[in-house]
Amino acid sequence: MQDNPIKIAIALGANLGNAAETFQEAVARLEAAGVRHCRLSALIRTAPVDCAPGTPDFFNAALTGEWTGSPEELLHLCQELEIAAGRPRKHGINQSRPLDLDIILFGDTVLQTPELTIPHPRARRRRFVLDPLAEIAADWAFPEDGMTVKAALDGLKG
Repeated sequence: MQDNPIKIAIALGANLGNAAETFQEAVARLEAAGVRHCRLSALIRTAPVDCAPGTPDFFNAALTGEWTGSPEELLHLCQELEIAAGRPRKHGINQSRPLDLDIILFGDTVLQTPELTIPHPRARRRRFVLDPLAEIAADWAFPEDGMTVKAALDGLKG
């Protein structure tokens, strides 16, 4: 644990079950585990990206908050919440799910391990991540080059 809280951004996604309820439960559990000052964006509905034909639409949102643990501790917490929501421990990429939590930003941390990459490697290419994140953290910057969330979103729109 570190003394100073780190600003974090997490993307939430779901296309099985009641996403609004699942997201609220995830926020409550994140807060109970030590994420402070949680702020959740509005939910948006998006078509599936790189999924099998017939995959239901997703609901996406973004959460910002502060965390005093390590990136790896936050990852494990997110994985525990996904499993508690009904996502299998072993799952394929781009499959339907009741909850998906991806760490997008962790302060100014740039990290690449076999288990975790921060900032999320595809965040800047995904409107379903940037749209809700821009609602609550438009001026937050990606640490590699200082590009803001809003600038990244504007780049996708243009």
